[in-house]
Amino acid sequence: MNTRSKMRVFAAVAATGIAAGALAGCAAGDGDGGDDGDVTITWWHNATNGPLPDVWEEVATEFEEANPGVNVEQTGYQNEELQRTLIPNALAAGDPPDLFQVWPGGELRDQVENGYLMPLDDAIPETIESVGATVGPWQVGGETYAIPFTFGIEGFWYNTDMFDEAGVEVPETFDELVDAVGALRESGVVPIAVGAGAGWPAAHWWYQFALKSCSPETLAAAEAEFDFSDPCWVEAGEQLQEFIGLEPFQDGFLGTVPQEGAGSSAGMIANGQAAMELMGHWNVGTIGGLTPDEQVPPFLGWFPMPGIEGAAGDPTAALGGGDGFGCAAEAPPECADLLAYIMSEDVQRRFAESGSGIPTVPAAQDAIEDENLQAVAAGLAEASFVQLWFDTAFGTTVGNAMNEGIVNLFAGNGSPEDVVKRMQDAAATL
Repeated sequence: MNTRSKMRVFAAVAATGIAAGALAGCAAGDGDGGDDGDVTITWWHNATNGPLPDVWEEVATEFEEANPGVNVEQTGYQNEELQRTLIPNALAAGDPPDLFQVWPGGELRDQVENGYLMPLDDAIPETIESVGATVGPWQVGGETYAIPFTFGIEGFWYNTDMFDEAGVEVPETFDELVDAVGALRESGVVPIAVGAGAGWPAAHWWYQFALKSCSPETLAAAEAEFDFSDPCWVEAGEQLQEFIGLEPFQDGFLGTVPQEGAGSSAGMIANGQAAMELMGHWNVGTIGGLTPDEQVPPFLGWFPMPGIEGAAGDPTAALGGGDGFGCAAEAPPECADLLAYIMSEDVQRRFAESGSGIPTVPAAQDAIEDENLQAVAAGLAEASFVQLWFDTAFGTTVGNAMNEGIVNLFAGNGSPEDVVKRMQDAAATL
């Protein structure tokens, strides 16, 4: 199945739904443990703020209570640190956690090739079946190595009050987005917050321009063959340069972090200091956790990235992805049992109710209470196809080179051509 067809299947999951598998059993096995026979499962995830850390803590406690002799040590780390440093270093050193965050695409393929992950098909087949086609990006060669607990798309989280005061309607085309930036600036507010200090939020702007400028066939060729010869890749950088020239972002955006603290880009939305932020589906929980009362602000709204009229890209294509968990190859069998519990309908419903994201078990999706997450789920269902985050799709080597080039472009120290050359040079080393 080609990338475009496969992603269309993912988008259809949110709309059609599939039957959820039964709750997996949680009996403790004969995993590695201490002298007293107890088993300890170390679990690393990226929940550091909002309601999700409490959900995962509850899950760990419940699993321990249901499985005497099993101890779960769960720890949350900042996403960038976890993905780019902690997990790769632990895997390379031969000392990984038992259960950890796994991202699809090139990174997953590399981990499977190096024998770092436990195949899950024989261990928890009902759990894999419960998420249907959404599990596809976490499979390699027909084998399942991780299971996504959330999947969604990126869009704009915006302050509806600021839009109303500036007389701005939700943009349906890119030209209307440009007009909205101007109107918001004239009204005296920061149009868009961006956490460019972490790199990847800046890179996502280039991703969106590439998605809207490159045809689906070009996107598929880039992922399968590292073919970046189409002029649309350079055009994406030119469009980003032009957009930055409109001064849409806050002062000091190159040093702003995205999700940690009131001064982050998400904090600027939470506390009414900016009108918009381009961010993934998880942002509603992050924003809610950064308000003074730790509640999602009533002015918050969401809309998808609009298409660029006349461009080769599909205007209804979306950029997105999900978060999954997998077990280390040498983890005790109880690791798979814990993963099955995390993916149970009950836990998935609590995940949805917390506002932390869109669950991948369709039977739990009616538990989404936040109107903005409901809008994201509808956008996912309406998307013609979903392109995985480009750094995820291309893998660590090409993805890191690409992101570095984009950050340089954001800072005025690079060119659109330099971004593409970095990608091509990195791909040549593979």
